[in-house]
Amino acid sequence: MDTSLEILKRNRLSITEGRKKILELFLETDGALAHADIEKNTDAAFDRVTVYRTLQTFVEKGIVHQIPTTDNAVLYALCKHDCAQGHHHDNHVHFICSHCQKTICLDDVTVPIVKLPTGFTPTQSAMIVSGICNDCKKKATP
Repeated sequence: MDTSLEILKRNRLSITEGRKKILELFLETDGALAHADIEKNTDAAFDRVTVYRTLQTFVEKGIVHQIPTTDNAVLYALCKHDCAQGHHHDNHVHFICSHCQKTICLDDVTVPIVKLPTGFTPTQSAMIVSGICNDCKKKATP
């Protein structure tokens, strides 16, 4: 598994305390994170703007990808494939558990290809599936 330092070096980003801590949080997290989650879990040393700029840089470099939500917010998740600057390949389904509210990248489930009318060019596809995650299902089963 890559460390935060390896990822920052590979992407030719300067190594700052903020970038390291935010990236470490993504590496330790099993699902997607909201901006507020990152602020809450990286101590008060980073203001809202620093977190926002770091996330934007990580998206641009192909380190994390954005996940739209039904309430027009954005979640962020670590890219796990060959994403690079300007080229995201995270064409997978995102699952939102209606019980624990966790958003999980389903890397092995791809978004189906949508046939668009002539003249339309897709640049990104996103698919959200809601339901009960495996962990919550296990907890509910006696």
